Amino acid sequence: MYIVQIASECAPVIKAGGLGDVVYGLTRELELRGHTVEIILPKYDCMRYDHIWGLHEAYQDLWVPWYGGAIHCTVYCGWVHGRLCFFIDPHSDDLFFNRGHYYGSKDDNMRFAFFSKAAMEFLQRTNKRPDVLHCHDWQTGLVPVLLYEIYKWHGMDKQRVCYTIHNFKHQGIAGADVLWATGLNRESHYFDFSRLQDNFNPFALNLMKGGIVYSNFVTTVSPHHAWEAHHGEFGYGLGHTLHMHEHKFGGVLNGIDYDVWNPEIDRYTPDHFSATDLTGKAHNKKALRERLWLSHEDKPLIAYIGRLDDQKGMHLVHHAIYYALHRNAQFVLLGAATEPGINDWFWHEKQFLNNNPNVHIELGFNEELSHLIYAGADMIVVPSNYEPCGLTQMIGLRYGTVPIVRGVGGLVNTVFDRDYDEAHPPEERNGYVFHQTDNQALESAMDRAIGLWEYYPNEFEKLVVQGMNYDYSWKYPGQDYLAIYEFIRHK
Repeated sequence: MYIVQIASECAPVIKAGGLGDVVYGLTRELELRGHTVEIILPKYDCMRYDHIWGLHEAYQDLWVPWYGGAIHCTVYCGWVHGRLCFFIDPHSDDLFFNRGHYYGSKDDNMRFAFFSKAAMEFLQRTNKRPDVLHCHDWQTGLVPVLLYEIYKWHGMDKQRVCYTIHNFKHQGIAGADVLWATGLNRESHYFDFSRLQDNFNPFALNLMKGGIVYSNFVTTVSPHHAWEAHHGEFGYGLGHTLHMHEHKFGGVLNGIDYDVWNPEIDRYTPDHFSATDLTGKAHNKKALRERLWLSHEDKPLIAYIGRLDDQKGMHLVHHAIYYALHRNAQFVLLGAATEPGINDWFWHEKQFLNNNPNVHIELGFNEELSHLIYAGADMIVVPSNYEPCGLTQMIGLRYGTVPIVRGVGGLVNTVFDRDYDEAHPPEERNGYVFHQTDNQALESAMDRAIGLWEYYPNEFEKLVVQGMNYDYSWKYPGQDYLAIYEFIRHK
């Protein structure tokens, strides 16, 4: 099968979050299964060019229709750790992708509307006819709209679209100018509740909604989050649209790359270990304490790794630090804040706790250190307000670091409470789950985990091994996506 992924990110060359990891990891899995996959991306000025091999001009004169004229683009080609990528570089005074950042401009909706138009024009002009276009998030929501309203009539009538939503919170709200710029034009046609009109603002277009309406199949990144988006608040206003298209909507759990996240071969950790020999984990815990100047005592070490923003439950992360100290445990935090207020809050905590031998707060992100923390910590807290999939808990399980999570989104599909999960027998349980958003709920789960570590070390080790034996690689998601592709190809 010939698949083209169209996305705004691909790790490690363009990575702002989990989207980049998914585009890379899924592409790699599909190629390992014998399929041909290409990726189309914007050519940002700030991407990691050191991760691209053999970057060269592949198509010099791509003229993309835009408003009444056209914008001249060059399309570059290169390999990102073995994945074949095409990078679209528009030569325009708008400087669409020469902003020094991936997202955050006031005209983001126009930037990515142009990218969607350019991607389709590139496929059409170069006579590329993939079986499936796989698009991601609001940035490419216009791709299926353009395919079925324009390019279908210009030689692309057999292509099918799978559309994956990674974060419902950001939907791409736009005005009529997007229609006139991309050549869709007919305002009365698209300002319709059954098409692109936003569900709550009749004077706005919703690009993510367009992706849902026009694509052949819609996925989000875990089965439970699909239920939450359809029936609960986490669809952020798109629940009705999902209900109208429920026959083509489902959840596929993300995977993680076990070539990168593997304690048996990890190049960032001083000792390797496995589910059959945990000796190296103790050595990594010692190395982590030495690196972060923590005291060497017989007590559990709890970690938090991730962005510091409201989605991740910052009030509970903050409380976890102090409750760990209260329970005579150690705590390590690694993360970068997305908002000035949260950044100031945790800088204050860092300074206040700086001389405490049982806490280390590292503000910013350090890939090498994250591997050592996963390998050295005993437990990891993931107290998210919402979590479409979550990679942290899956990496933690792989490294024998017992997850303590809130029961939302993909966390429900991957972590099964040791004491209370009746859907899984005791030998298949792998962590601790709490459901409320108050301090007491978090304390209860942390209490149970710390208590097991303190008083029943053999049982804790058994729980560690059960978690390590789970397979959250791309093996099963790869199968799921191939089944979806086959389904839509024959519709």
